[in-house]
Amino acid sequence: MAMASIARRKATTFLSSSSSSKHLCKYSWIASRGFASGSDENDVVVIGGGPGGYVAAIKAAQLGLKTTCIEKRGTLGGTCLNVGCIPSKALLHSSHMYHEAKHSFASHGVKLASVEVDLPAMMAQKDKAVGNLTKGIEGLLKKNKVSYVKGYGKFLSPSEVSVDTIEGGNTIVKGKNIIIATGSDVKSLPGITIDEERIVSSTGALALKEIPKKLVVIGAGYIGLEMGSVWGRLGSEVVVVEFASEIVPSMDGEIRKQFQRSLEKQKMKFMLKTKVVSVDTAGNGVKLTLEPAAGGDQTTLEADVVLVSAGRTPFTSGLQLDKIGVETDKAGRILVNERFSTNVKGVYAIGDVIPGPMLAHKAEEDGVACVEYIAGKEGHVDYDLVPGVVYTHPEVASVGKTEEQVKTLGVEYRVGKFPFMANSRAKAIDDAEGIVKILAEKETDKILGVHIMSPNAGELIHEAVLALHYGASSEDIARTCHAHPTMSEALKEAAMATYDKPIHI
Repeated sequence: MAMASIARRKATTFLSSSSSSKHLCKYSWIASRGFASGSDENDVVVIGGGPGGYVAAIKAAQLGLKTTCIEKRGTLGGTCLNVGCIPSKALLHSSHMYHEAKHSFASHGVKLASVEVDLPAMMAQKDKAVGNLTKGIEGLLKKNKVSYVKGYGKFLSPSEVSVDTIEGGNTIVKGKNIIIATGSDVKSLPGITIDEERIVSSTGALALKEIPKKLVVIGAGYIGLEMGSVWGRLGSEVVVVEFASEIVPSMDGEIRKQFQRSLEKQKMKFMLKTKVVSVDTAGNGVKLTLEPAAGGDQTTLEADVVLVSAGRTPFTSGLQLDKIGVETDKAGRILVNERFSTNVKGVYAIGDVIPGPMLAHKAEEDGVACVEYIAGKEGHVDYDLVPGVVYTHPEVASVGKTEEQVKTLGVEYRVGKFPFMANSRAKAIDDAEGIVKILAEKETDKILGVHIMSPNAGELIHEAVLALHYGASSEDIARTCHAHPTMSEALKEAAMATYDKPIHI
């Protein structure tokens, strides 16, 4: 029974956290800061209005702290909302609708005389979504009485920030506690200059004025594959060049192989173990010179547009961190302790500028935990249990350990899998490509990791995230009633396959 599994799983705690999660999971109480009284000094100043920054500012205000948020862009939401997560998901959805209309509607009895792409209208819908959301966040700051300063902030001292406002003026913002939440920027590659026209970052890839005949993506990570999917659905020939031997190296190996096969069926081409030596824009198009990652003969590859998607790097330019002595590592990340405090008293850092996953939802959790510590409360972030999602079709979502990581730890484990081809809802809607894979400790049945490739995997993963947070066993999920017919039944069946046997395969 499920209750018996609860007792069993108490026996094992070795996988509760990695070194990174230990870094932020040592909870303790700290003295409560006082409130500002009649002066211009804030209790909390947040530099950066992205997912980490604006969430930290709102939470601080909700905890009764006088708060100011500084944002250089002039619109809130950071990279994620303005030129990242949100606009990319808008285009992923729009392009998927077009692809479905062109390739799948007829089999469902929906026949169209013709289907065509109106790229300006597609971009307008994306921009409308972004605009509405940025205005919404500004409304949330106002509702929670957070002061909002539009401009570029830099440290004068550990308690003073000079802001060059977007109107052209300057103001000094004072704070007892200052949180750095300036996010990250596109990682450049040697010898490649991004012009956002023919050689683009993710920002430029979200605003192309026409569909390129051939798109070369440098980097087979989340962003590159998502943007490659957008333009591939709209008609581009997409070639992904990756230095490593695998796509999305953080992904479970078995899931990765199935995922790559799925993308290849969608006509996305991969050149793995390949190095980009140079990029030439002298002609009308772009010519890339390539060579094997291990060295060898060079080849050339031509494209209309090249997307540089080789990762991101912490953005701290212009903050004058050296002026106040804030320590960083070789990668430019700000070093913090378990309370997000830097080596400078009263100065904190969260999100992409510190170690850990560079994900918007991770930054949000950082922001909440950081201000809870500042307010004398208890913060909580476990980096081992931050879900990751690739928003292609099918999506790939995961939480916890991969099978490779479990093997490295030397843990005896069991694997349960269930294909969506055996899921009734997936078959009914004719969208059944994918699988659920669960890893559990052999002795206690405690779930170690869950990996899902399917339509809407990003929505399905959160049951698994909650299960891992509470140390659930696969039997716990298997004995939980799931509505029928739903895609989530595949997770239940995979759990049944982990501790016993599934029913429907």
